[in-house]
Amino acid sequence: MYIVINGGGKVGEYLAQRMLKSGNEVAIIEKDARTADMLAHSLVGPFLVVCGDGCMSRYQADANIRKADVFVATTGQDESNLMSCEIANRTFNVPRVIARVNSPKNLRIFREVGIEAISSTTLIANIIEEDAMLGSIRVLSTLTRGSIALNEVTVPHMKHHSDEEGVLALDIEMPDGALIVAVSGDEDDDMEVVGEDTRLFPGDGCCRRHRT
Repeated sequence: MYIVINGGGKVGEYLAQRMLKSGNEVAIIEKDARTADMLAHSLVGPFLVVCGDGCMSRYQADANIRKADVFVATTGQDESNLMSCEIANRTFNVPRVIARVNSPKNLRIFREVGIEAISSTTLIANIIEEDAMLGSIRVLSTLTRGSIALNEVTVPHMKHHSDEEGVLALDIEMPDGALIVAVSGDEDDDMEVVGEDTRLFPGDGCCRRHRT
């Protein structure tokens, strides 16, 4: 996948390193020249560093955002993350935009405009990696307690498996610390604990547990 990250601080750098190690292409937009230069010398893999303000469409364009599969805003300013995600989504039609939210009270604002808002950096990385395995997973809800997060997601049409045959839940490679624990059918409100024979099909709901 091609991933554009707005913000090259510690969070953006960590996310870029993890995505590059997973075999993805990454572009980082960072407005501080010294930080941008540091990233250009420290990252390894197919990456691009753009020195500029990620809230401006010209710098997003410089990052080749038109070919992006995912846009992630990781700055320390929720206002900047919201604005840059809106530009990526509405101006460049990026299929998926994810924002790191620094203040929990702002989560509602992001979600009201259709932006995935997540506070955990590790969770953002896990979601992107799972996206590469199954397709565009839609997070329905997130419950976090301590270092454990529980997500309800909907299984999309599959990229690497037959929609009709589905895939065994236990055969799905998950990021470290992540586990699919329960699933419900497309028209079934009851959750079933994942067992050896549990198969996933498009439209199924899954409950995913992982460490944050």
